[in-house]
Amino acid sequence: MVVSRDKTPTAQETFMQMAQAAGLRGRLLVTVGMLILIRLGIYIPVPGINRVAFRQAIQSSGFGNLIGFLDVLAGGGISALGIFALGILPYINASIIMQLMAAAIPSLEDLQKNEGEAGRRKISQITRYVALGWAILQSIGIGLLVNNLPGVVENPGPFFVVKVILALTAGSMFVMWVGELITERGIGNGASLLIFVSIVSTLPASIGATIDQVQSNASRNLVAGVVILALVFLAMIVGIVFVQEGTRQIPIISARRQVGRQMYLEKKSYLPLRLNQGGVMPIIFASAVLVLPLTLLNLPFLQNNEALARAVQYIQPGSWAYVVLYLMMILFFSYFYASLVINPVDMAQNLKKMGASIPGIRPGKATSEYLERVLNRLTFLGAIFLGLVAIIPTAVEGATRVTTFQGLGATSLLILVGVAIDTAKQIQTYVISQRYEGMVKQ
Repeated sequence: MVVSRDKTPTAQETFMQMAQAAGLRGRLLVTVGMLILIRLGIYIPVPGINRVAFRQAIQSSGFGNLIGFLDVLAGGGISALGIFALGILPYINASIIMQLMAAAIPSLEDLQKNEGEAGRRKISQITRYVALGWAILQSIGIGLLVNNLPGVVENPGPFFVVKVILALTAGSMFVMWVGELITERGIGNGASLLIFVSIVSTLPASIGATIDQVQSNASRNLVAGVVILALVFLAMIVGIVFVQEGTRQIPIISARRQVGRQMYLEKKSYLPLRLNQGGVMPIIFASAVLVLPLTLLNLPFLQNNEALARAVQYIQPGSWAYVVLYLMMILFFSYFYASLVINPVDMAQNLKKMGASIPGIRPGKATSEYLERVLNRLTFLGAIFLGLVAIIPTAVEGATRVTTFQGLGATSLLILVGVAIDTAKQIQTYVISQRYEGMVKQ
């Protein structure tokens, strides 16, 4: 097969490499195998629980919407109360905590930015310990909550709570290890892929429930509502793709290079700044933060806290308080994540060292200030778009009264599209590397 070494791999070349190249094929098999293993673990129940009674107790509780949202991110593990019920959520929460601490504690910031690979390994190790502690706290809360539900536990008591803590914590740590394994030996970000598969696993049930609702109540308003919701989801997908791929190309002029008596002008280039620097991470982090009050409410010393219980009731998905907090969290994490990804001062210094500059902007401080202004504007536009994506489908669901996708919404839609784009790019990167390996062998 003849390919161009200067172009993005075509779909034909990508599928050929996936089938023929041993390295890429091995990574795909590792990824698929680990994801199937995690899905199987969702349905292995914690011993001593009547899952039917537990599901009914959840539906009759006041936290049904919030638990349904968590169930989407956990792939149905919470309602099934399997050993992987916590999934990758403790690790995500630990990552949020570590990134906030790295911005506030100079020693952690130095490890992250100046210690190279050794510093990143140290940060990863600390993150794992934080995830372990967080998983234990969540397991304690779930164990005590289930233990107090009537008719759910066969033999309630301290021994049952200990079993739940051990099972859920061990399951969460195993899922975290699988995520890191997929990152190292698979085809991409393991944590994002685990959330992706969890969300995809809930789609068949939601689609089936929608079909049943239409068949049982075949009114024109309901059919029109389903069609409108489908069109809104399709428009959101197109918009997400454009924003995820959108960049601001800042032109760069390089210094002239003299070789003998000849003067050569460097090839024109540009500095690409993405409209959405954080990708899916701001919306994942915002979702995880909004889950925090429910987690705290399940802790033994906070179970009778009326203020916290009232706050959890107010931030049910779909409420005004939830929408406002969600928008604020998305805006905050968009700026926070952009500051971690790009440092305008470092970028300006690197341009100066390379003898490059932005037309009309003096090198040094003026360049860093210009890049910071552009980055702030791009981040604001990206955050506004993320907020619209988070609100519009939910509002349409309420207007059309099609509630079978409750819990899926725009958060899951953005995660699905964003992770799919990132994974496709990762596969293309491996295809390009295989292309150059073949060139070296020739």
